[in-house]
Amino acid sequence: MPHEPILVVEDKHDLRLMLKTALGKEGFEVSDAGDAAAAAQQLRRHQFAAVLTDLKLPGGSGLEVLRGVQEHAPHTPVIIMTAYGSIEDAVRAMKEGAYDFIQKPLDLAHLTLLLRRAISQVQLLRENILLKEEFAARYGFPRIIGEHESMRQAAAALQRIAGTGTTALLLGESGTGKELFARAIHHLSPRAQQPFVAINCAAIPETLVETELFGHEKGSFTGATARKLGKFELAHRGTIFLDEIGEIPPAIQAKILRVLEERQFERVGGVQTIQVDVRIITATNRDLQQAVADKQFREDLYFRLAAFPITIPPLRERGEDVLALANAFVLQFCRELKRPALRLGAAAKQAMLAYHWPGNVRELQNAIERAVILADGEEITAEHLQIQPRRSATLPHAAELGLPEGFHWEGTLGEVSDRAARIAEGTLLLRTLQECKWNKSKAAERLGVSYKTLLAKIGTHGLNQ
Repeated sequence: MPHEPILVVEDKHDLRLMLKTALGKEGFEVSDAGDAAAAAQQLRRHQFAAVLTDLKLPGGSGLEVLRGVQEHAPHTPVIIMTAYGSIEDAVRAMKEGAYDFIQKPLDLAHLTLLLRRAISQVQLLRENILLKEEFAARYGFPRIIGEHESMRQAAAALQRIAGTGTTALLLGESGTGKELFARAIHHLSPRAQQPFVAINCAAIPETLVETELFGHEKGSFTGATARKLGKFELAHRGTIFLDEIGEIPPAIQAKILRVLEERQFERVGGVQTIQVDVRIITATNRDLQQAVADKQFREDLYFRLAAFPITIPPLRERGEDVLALANAFVLQFCRELKRPALRLGAAAKQAMLAYHWPGNVRELQNAIERAVILADGEEITAEHLQIQPRRSATLPHAAELGLPEGFHWEGTLGEVSDRAARIAEGTLLLRTLQECKWNKSKAAERLGVSYKTLLAKIGTHGLNQ
């Protein structure tokens, strides 16, 4: 690390000269000061990669130098030199923000290593800040996602929470971009250089959820031929994103609560307590408050997870954001599929604005990818999108409601609505299962529910084959 400018503050002339000469030979550009006042002048005039100061100085102390550095250049590391009897003072200096301390008589090799390590860490910190600024500029929020006021509010909430360690709960329909938000929180946080581990809780069979999250020991169950590290362990010092948290079984909910409260757990079949430092971000398209009321979700866990909820609006409520997103996807897929540049035709734009987008951004992305493949000219047409615009807001015929002849309209609004919703739900389930040739996994994905929820609905409506 040659030519890094450092400041040496030492009142003993011979020692100061020796340090200046020795560190200069190691490639540092060394400035020196004999007391705290001279150091303050140097700090006002120059920028240093690191400061090395004696703790005991005439007319002041190394703590004054430390405070001066924190005022003028807060990211500059300060290393304290101390005599044997001043260890307690050195520890106090570290509590005030010193990088480290080194005892006299000095070990020059150790001092050089310490300086280089301190400077490297600060450079990484600065690069991280630059990367985060570049990330925010290039993929800034809400610009990357949209300009609608609802997205501006969600993005503002994201930026407020990103730099904290607070647990976030992302709410919204399937396909709205909850994982994108989770990744953005991670990348804009102090944990950005650490792992980001995402896991879809609804996609894991209930019997395997615990081992996926917390790992297992060899021989803990049939088939456990080796120790396995769980997702929490892999996310140590980073962020874990638990998508569809509402599908976690109650017994596993208790273990997640323990991680939140005590930062520890045991692997399946293990007795060793694993300490873990991890930020938890969760997401769901379920009404967790209703799940709490139905005793399907722990109330204490809900309140810990919902400390900072962020609601991501559905695409149909975001106005012309759909066109901004569509243009971005056109550029992306033209590049990925090595297609010439394409533009969205007027009819295609009209069709997208008229469509309801039940699958949200994910459905839009799939539609644009398909359109880029199908386009045979320079323009994407409405036919290439293969979507049908929603009907105009006129009163539909009874048959269009899917209600049987003789439907009972008596009762309160809630009772009649529930009755109609049950019929509509059963009709949609049957139609989707038939279209998916009774492939339940595919049907669950299309309906935006977990496999377990789909099985429960099938049983409720008596649709088992």
